[in-house]
Amino acid sequence: MTVIGVITRGKYGHRLIETIKEHSDFSIVTADLPEFVPVFIEEPDEFLDALNFDRQIFSAEIIITYSLHPDLTSAIAKLAAEAGVRTLIVPGGPSRASVPELKKISEASGMDIEVDEICCSLEPNAFNKPFTDLFGSPILEVKTKDGKIADVKVIKGAPCGSTWHMAKEIVGMEIKDAPPRAGLYIQHYPCRAARGDFGGIHESGELHKQAFIRALENEE
Repeated sequence: MTVIGVITRGKYGHRLIETIKEHSDFSIVTADLPEFVPVFIEEPDEFLDALNFDRQIFSAEIIITYSLHPDLTSAIAKLAAEAGVRTLIVPGGPSRASVPELKKISEASGMDIEVDEICCSLEPNAFNKPFTDLFGSPILEVKTKDGKIADVKVIKGAPCGSTWHMAKEIVGMEIKDAPPRAGLYIQHYPCRAARGDFGGIHESGELHKQAFIRALENEE
């Protein structure tokens, strides 16, 4: 059985845990970080030790870390590499991680490290499967009847669970209105991606809109 590790911080990571439990048979191990941490952590290894950070998390094959802090994420990446973790997935984008440092760790260890602003853009590779067979960039199957959406099956959905939420809400809608409304339902989930003119929330909505369009085309 595939073991997935999830490192939570504050509110971040808990919806992922619930989504994995509901939509897969993966085994899950977890570790928690405090919501509030210093802006700069000079000795992150010592900081983690002081927290009694549960290092059983590194028994997982694939880890998603919501550490959301460059110093902590780099320290966690080093520990994961030493433990033989296959893939480390880092949500939150480059602003929440030291990408050059993570690249060095990846190159030295061979561990795959992926930094994604939004997890619904996650694509499969040789390291992150079978997690990305079920979670990541959305894939849908849609059935229509009498000009309306009759059913939506989620083949692969966003790790936060938003794709399954959208699939339920959109049944019964007029076909012509469904793709743009699919994107809106994702944003209203609520999506926790960054807001603003160029925030990841817009990319998340667009990914689901396009996934819905492809599903409609495949039905035809």
